[in-house]
Amino acid sequence: MFKEFKAFISKGNVLDLAVGVIIGSAFTTIVKSFTSNLINPLIGIFMGQMNLSSIVFSVGSAHFRVGSFINDVINFLIVAFVVFLIVRTYNKVSKRDTTPKDTKTDILLGEIRDLLSEQKNNK
Repeated sequence: MFKEFKAFISKGNVLDLAVGVIIGSAFTTIVKSFTSNLINPLIGIFMGQMNLSSIVFSVGSAHFRVGSFINDVINFLIVAFVVFLIVRTYNKVSKRDTTPKDTKTDILLGEIRDLLSEQKNNK
């Protein structure tokens, strides 16, 4: 069982996933800081309130933290946009590399095909 676990952990996909999770966690911290320290004050200038997370409305004893929700939506949109940019860039790069190149064999076979087609049409 230990050998199977070692083989599983040694696979590149597992290590890539672990690195992705760690970097994603660090990136989330940066995005939260960006939202709290830069975006919220900017929005606060227009709303007259510097801390969006303090926006709360109450109905009876229930408290709805609208400002915290707005912060989370902003964080999500920033992360989603960055992931979109990364995927779009990756797709553009990978399309360039996967374009098949015609080999000598492909060129010769194409010429033979054309000659046979030409002979068939001339008969």
